[in-house]
Amino acid sequence: MASGDFDAFIASQSLPVLADFWADWCGPCKMMAPVLQDLAREWKGRITVIKIDTDKKPDLASRFGISGIPTLILFKGGRETHRITGAMPLHELKRELNPRL
Repeated sequence: MASGDFDAFIASQSLPVLADFWADWCGPCKMMAPVLQDLAREWKGRITVIKIDTDKKPDLASRFGISGIPTLILFKGGRETHRITGAMPLHELKRELNPRL
């Protein structure tokens, strides 16, 4: 997804979008994968979860100042509204995101 495509996608979504900036070699990112799958399933209709591989999309990682992964960025109305860096269990992620949806 090119930078312009990313912007168009984020802006076109009626639901908040949670972008997961990750890499295949990252252990904590691998720990977050099932957590994010569960979140996407449990909050279907409330949030859209997307994954951005920082090795394949270094332009997006640089643009958003990603210095540690996993980094989760919540977008609403096409704008960044919240950022989380690091792995966490599902209940903590829900507690962090719920008031911001």
